[in-house]
Amino acid sequence: MNRKTVSKVFYEYGLITFAILLMDVGIYVFKFPNHFSFGGVSGLAVILNSLLGIPASQINLVINLVLLVVGFVMLGKGFGIKTTYATILSSVVLSVMEWKFPLNAPLTHEPILELLYAIAFPAVAAAILFYVNASGGGTDIIAMILKKYSTVDIGMALLLTDTAIVALSFLVFDVPTGLFSVCGLIAKSIFVDQTLDQMKLSKYFTIICDDPAPICTFIKDVLHRSATIYHAEGIYTHEGKTIILCALDPRQAVLLQRYIRKTEPSAFIMITKSSETIGKGFQLSI
Repeated sequence: MNRKTVSKVFYEYGLITFAILLMDVGIYVFKFPNHFSFGGVSGLAVILNSLLGIPASQINLVINLVLLVVGFVMLGKGFGIKTTYATILSSVVLSVMEWKFPLNAPLTHEPILELLYAIAFPAVAAAILFYVNASGGGTDIIAMILKKYSTVDIGMALLLTDTAIVALSFLVFDVPTGLFSVCGLIAKSIFVDQTLDQMKLSKYFTIICDDPAPICTFIKDVLHRSATIYHAEGIYTHEGKTIILCALDPRQAVLLQRYIRKTEPSAFIMITKSSETIGKGFQLSI
């Protein structure tokens, strides 16, 4: 592997590690003690723990291993390796938390406050994992299979796969816990979609200028992106103009805007937010 590939691997697995730590804090500290069961294998583990008395972390591991096999078959080797790492790491972290920091009751006496954290931490973590074509295992794998082989987005796929688990919380626990779980499931689905959209966000530039050479050189040599140019004519002066089309991530967009303002102040720039850009240098086609 070349240096660029190695850097990408370290970056992706660094994101996966951070996401799993964030997810497990939300699950162990806020979800398990309150019996919140808004979907996922961790939600099912809460229910089975109450029924069988088996530690939730062990239930979580066994179910995830079964679904991992399905993930390997349906989603490919790349997804399987990343998700295997995420699943094993998550189970280890949960086991260490149960051993080192046993919790027999909720952290606070504010269930709504704890529900917010139980939603936000795992949802942000799930979005990060989906962004690098991985997941925390469990029903996320089923959701990604639905996304791959149907037209539903990832939030709706999560909602569909987790509804049955939420319904069980009404039977195993009380009505307030079930209602909290329903709210958590809906909020989680929305939260994942919104967070994932922000992570995929890019800026699309349409630049109309007289001298395209410096701008194109900056895009190619400094930002390490490509662009498309074509020639046009102004309807008032009938003078020749060059139009540059370029897609950049938000940080690069700021740099290009500053550069154009400094070197070509007469350029006309239109910047459009793109919720998803697919192609080389951005998200791979799926």
